[in-house]
Amino acid sequence: MVRRAVMIAAAVLLVVEGLGIAGLTWVLGIVVDRQDMSLGGSDPGVMSVGSWVLGGATGLFLVGVAVMLARAALRETSPGRLGQVLTVLTAVVHGLLGAIAVGLVGWLAFTGLMLVLGTLVLSIMFFDDVDAAPGSAGKDDGSQGPDGPGDSGAHSPGAVKPSPA
Repeated sequence: MVRRAVMIAAAVLLVVEGLGIAGLTWVLGIVVDRQDMSLGGSDPGVMSVGSWVLGGATGLFLVGVAVMLARAALRETSPGRLGQVLTVLTAVVHGLLGAIAVGLVGWLAFTGLMLVLGTLVLSIMFFDDVDAAPGSAGKDDGSQGPDGPGDSGAHSPGAVKPSPA
C-alpha cells in the first residue's frame, strides 16, 4: 500500500514538474524570439527553437518516467530494467539540479527538487520488494551453503576451515 502511494506521488510530482519545465521553456523561447535577443551572435530564432525543443524533450522525458512509475504502481510490479535505469537517472539529475538550484535559485527550488528526489529514491527502494513473491523470502532451496550463495558447504582442498569458538 505504501509503495503504491509513493510511486503514484512520484509520478504526479514528475508530471507537474515536466509540464512546468515545458511551459517555462516555452515562455523563455517566446521572450527570446520577441526581444530579438542574441548570445554571442547566435540567431535568435535558433535559440528560441532550441529552447522549445529542449523544454519539450525534458517535459516528455519526465512525463514518460511518471507514466512508467504509475503503471508499475497500479500493477504492483517493478518496472523493467529500462524503467529502473531511467528512474535512477532521473533521481541523479534531481540531486545535481538541487545542488545547483540552492545557490542559483534559492531554497524553495531546492526544497521542491528534494521532494521529488525523495519520492524517486523511495520508489527505487521499493523496486526489489515489489517483485518478491509472498512467502519466498524465507525459503531455502539448498543452493546456499553456510558461507553464502553458491557455497554448498564443500571447501577447496587445502583451505583451512575456521573452527567454531
